[in-house]
Formats: sequence, C-alpha cells, structure tokens
Amino acid sequence: MNLLPPDSQALAYVARDHAHLSPSYTRSYPFVMARGRGSEVWDVDGRRYLDFTTGIAVTNTGHSHPAVVQAIKDQADRFLHMSGTDFYYPPQIELAERLNRIAPMRGPTRVFFTNSGTEAIEAAMKLARYHTRRPRFLAFFGAFHGRTYGALSLTASKVVQRRGFAPLLPGVVHAIYPNPFRNPWPGREPGQAALDYIENHLFKTTVPPDEVAAIIVEPIQGEGGYIVPPDSFLPGLRALCHRYGILLVLDEVQTGMGRTGRMFACEHWGVEPDILCLAKGIASGLPLGAIIAPAAIMNWPPGAHASTFGGNPLACAAAMATLDLLEGGLIEMAAATGAYLQERLCDLAGRFPVIGDVRGKGLMLAIELVKDRVTNEPDPDLRNRVIERAFVNGLLLIGCGLNSIRLIPALNIPRELVDEALLLLERSLVEAMEGEGVLGELGGV
Repeated sequence: MNLLPPDSQALAYVARDHAHLSPSYTRSYPFVMARGRGSEVWDVDGRRYLDFTTGIAVTNTGHSHPAVVQAIKDQADRFLHMSGTDFYYPPQIELAERLNRIAPMRGPTRVFFTNSGTEAIEAAMKLARYHTRRPRFLAFFGAFHGRTYGALSLTASKVVQRRGFAPLLPGVVHAIYPNPFRNPWPGREPGQAALDYIENHLFKTTVPPDEVAAIIVEPIQGEGGYIVPPDSFLPGLRALCHRYGILLVLDEVQTGMGRTGRMFACEHWGVEPDILCLAKGIASGLPLGAIIAPAAIMNWPPGAHASTFGGNPLACAAAMATLDLLEGGLIEMAAATGAYLQERLCDLAGRFPVIGDVRGKGLMLAIELVKDRVTNEPDPDLRNRVIERAFVNGLLLIGCGLNSIRLIPALNIPRELVDEALLLLERSLVEAMEGEGVLGELGGV
C-alpha cells in the first residue's frame, strides 16, 4: 500500500535507511521525523501528526519540553561525560538521592544506573543471583524485558525475538500471566489461578523454589498486550516470594515515571519490590535506566558491576527536570486525562463491535480488536490496517500483543488533542473496516 506520495522526501529517507541500516528494526509505516513539540510532530515533508506513541512510552513530558531541553543545554555547557564508574559528579549523585526518596520501598535504598531498560534487567538479574546465591529465574509468557541475552531469556512475547539465538540463559522458566479478558482458567479467578499454577505445579514439578533467585514481572504487561492483571495477582506474588525467600523484581521500564497515573504502577496495588527496574520515561528521551534496591540487597563490592555511560550527566540532568515536571502535576494530569480517554474509548467500543476490550491505567491504554464479540477471535489484520489508516490520517499509533493498539500519548497532552486523536482513530477504524467489507457484515456502526 502506498501510504505517501511517490515524490515524498520521507520515502527517499526510507530507501536510504533500507540500504544502510540493519533490517532487524521494525517499522509499521514510513514516518520520518523532522521535529516535534509536545504531542505534535512533523515529518521531513512538513506533514503534521499527533504522536500517540511517545517513542514507545519514552517522551512522557512531550517532545522537547523546554525545561528538559534547558537542563540538557546547561549541563552540556559544563561537561558532557565523566564516567560514573570511576569518578564522582553531582548530577548522578543528586539523581540517585532523588530516586531513593521516591522509591516505593521502605528503608534505605541504593541506585545503579544503566543506559536502557534492557541493561536495567541485566543488572537486576546479576544482583539477584549475587544476593541470593541462587541460579534460577521465573518470568511470564507475554513478557518483554529486552533483547540482550539475559533479558531475552526472560522475554516471551514473540517468537521472532528468539528465533536463531539459542541457546539462551539456562535456568529461566515461564509461567502464565493472568489475562482477565482471555482467562486461561475459565470459571476461576485468573489472578489466584496463576499463583496456584506457580506454587502447586511449577514449584512441585520442575522449579525447586529454593533455587529461584527472582520472579521478574511487569506490573502491567507492555509488549504482551497492555494486560492489566487482576487485583489479586501482584499482592499474591509478593506474598509467594516472601514465603520462599525469592526476590520480586518489578520491570517498570514502561509502566514507571507517571505513565499509569502513579509514579510507579506497583503503587496501584501497594506492592513493594525487592528490585525496581526503570528506563524509558525517566529522562524524557535521553538514554538512561536504573535499578533501585534496598541497601541490604545492593551490597555487591566495587567492580562487581559497572557501566561506562550509565548515569551520563546529560541524561541525569534531563531526568531531574523530568522529575520536576512529573511531581509538579503531570502525574495527576495523566490520571485525569487517562480516565477521560478510557471513557471515550469505551464509548467508541459501544459503537464498534470489533473493539473487544478497552484496558489500561492512566495513559497506558489499549484497545483489542476482534472479529466479533461472540467468539472474541483476534483480528491482527484489522489492527494493522487501522494503524496504517491512522498514519495516513495524521495519527501515530503502534501495536502490542497479537491484535491490540496502544494509546500512550505524552502525560501533558492537552484535552483538545485527545479529542482530535479520537476523531482520527474513529475515521481510521471506519476506513479499515470498509476496506475489508466488515462494516457491511456488521450492518454498519
């Protein structure tokens, strides 16, 4: 399908990209960004779009927020780099102090800085093994934790992410993540059923619990479909870890930094992690990740783990400005705007029977597209067509899971842009359904 005019500069850039970059990247449509401000972006041909992807839940404060840009400029005037592995500098120390103050854990905590979410997961895995002296990990089907070998061993989202890379890290076992919309245990409460499966099946057949260093879990599954677990699940998982001396590692790479209407998603359930993994929205677009753990757990010696660029001073300055904005009202704005958007999406679902489910918290929302609400059979083809039509109409979206679309705008998106995006989404749904004759089959909407 030709989504842009043949003389588009964007298509010329895409051709150059295909000639010179790795083909392993995944792009759904030919958006070539030139500039952005807030929730609006423009491509190299001057076309305007509403960004409901935020660079995969990264630019939580919007594109090029003036306060973040100024913090980066000010730090760049002072110095660009001095590795925190071997030297000290105020931006890294001050950011660590601030993260420790807001960490959802009791008692003194410590921070280790990384460059990305994947590196945060790798650091958490190493720390968990070091602290417990246990070799095994338990993760969940549908999880995405990253693409380096340890993180990839935990990831179980798409087979393409694993194909050709075996053998992966030994000692990793996956359990079933409870999905209220697609309950794998009909007639049972899925949260408790998932916990029972771990304790009464895995722990009694293939996974000795006294050999498990950590259970690593996303409070809300991201790449797996924006699955919000039942309220029983995370508190039950916390209790299970206590019973067996297992560390609970929460991957808040996507859910953290205000995305769900709380600073951290685990706060919705009052669950304390043993290790918290952060990245994405922490620095509004600069590469930064972190793990936070109680001082009693993060007690490895000098040289046990390090990073040349982790905690880069520019990224730390951006993170401090980001936290100022989050704590200055953006988290509350995300909660209020998210509730409004979710309500409007539910209204849309009432008029479009192909929307099988609307779910999420704050501004981490998704719609799941199905062929009908009787069977709820997934419709990934329709999902892909809707995303393509949205691009043509001026709305940037990305998918998750097999057949869902995520809606993850900046936390400070104005209400009028939310309304504009909803109109564009509705138009895109109609066009995608008309293209396959679905509207006729459903008798219109």
